[in-house]
Amino acid sequence: MGTIFGVIFHFLGGFASGSFYIPYKKVKGWAWESYWIVGGLFSWLIVPPLAAWLTIPHFSEIIAATPAATLGYTYLFGLLWGIGGLTYGLGVRYLGVSLGSSIILGLCMVFGSLIPALYYDFFPQEGKDSLGIMTSNNWGLTVLAGLAICVLGIIICGRAGMLKEKQLNATATDPHGVTVKTEFKFALGLTVAIVSGILSACFNFGLESGKSMANVANELWKNANPGEGEFLFQNNVTYVVVLWGGLTTNLVWCMILNARNKTFGDYTNKKTPLLANYAFAALAGITWFLQFFFYGMGESKMGNGASSWILHMAFIILVANVWGLILKEWKGVNKKTSVTLIIGIIVIILSVLLVGYGNSLR
Repeated sequence: MGTIFGVIFHFLGGFASGSFYIPYKKVKGWAWESYWIVGGLFSWLIVPPLAAWLTIPHFSEIIAATPAATLGYTYLFGLLWGIGGLTYGLGVRYLGVSLGSSIILGLCMVFGSLIPALYYDFFPQEGKDSLGIMTSNNWGLTVLAGLAICVLGIIICGRAGMLKEKQLNATATDPHGVTVKTEFKFALGLTVAIVSGILSACFNFGLESGKSMANVANELWKNANPGEGEFLFQNNVTYVVVLWGGLTTNLVWCMILNARNKTFGDYTNKKTPLLANYAFAALAGITWFLQFFFYGMGESKMGNGASSWILHMAFIILVANVWGLILKEWKGVNKKTSVTLIIGIIVIILSVLLVGYGNSLR
């Protein structure tokens, strides 16, 4: 049952991540950098401590008692994760939306799931699954097979996207519907995509670095609730610090764009529906945070960072593609392209089932 609930929680997180950009489409008259940072303030600054306060008594005391080195590394990985998200746009610009997204998301999945496991080979910790442990057990090999199949599904979906771009010959948009300027330069694009994929995986590294804070919250809860298993919300305290890093990166970049594009006036422009814009941006930001709120619940149930990260990424990609179908973004493509996309989605679903099965074998 723990595995089943873990998969359900990861699905909810993936649904939130794959859906959060929809409210942004309702924002009128604001530049991207303006509504992005308003939503980001909710995602990275307002909601995380609120969620921690509601679920973890005295969470601030846990952070205050954490060694400075741990806080520093956790914040640093959040900072790097923010850079990874910002360089995503460059990867898409030089490789195209589908190819760039496929490479970046694939690398993010691989690095985010395998590097922490490899780290624990060199620095073993109780309760942590190293790559060596995974490769020496049937459950671990099954999870790794799920990772490989999911990457294959990403490649197939990327292929479908490339066919779509050629057939529709339309303005390129990223998976969230934002218009993207493309300028195909494979070598440069591949380099940027690799950097973006690695840095985007740093969110998972940040969770691993700050795991001691989650462990403290978990032990406090278990002492107060004996015999009730692991604390579902233990990661909420770690999110506070990781997302400080993400806020720093995005705030600096958005302020630079506000200055460069002279869009500071967006925040008070009465010619736009200000109340609605703030409300939709806030809704998008809150929805974005919910992906990791449920991710933490799923990881608490499944007890394995690699499996959780694979499922998280798989559901994000799955939900984003399904939204594309619902919103008729694939209308007008030929049968070959539609079949390719459906095959990619099916392959990703199979990878989810395989990862879930691997965890049940534990």
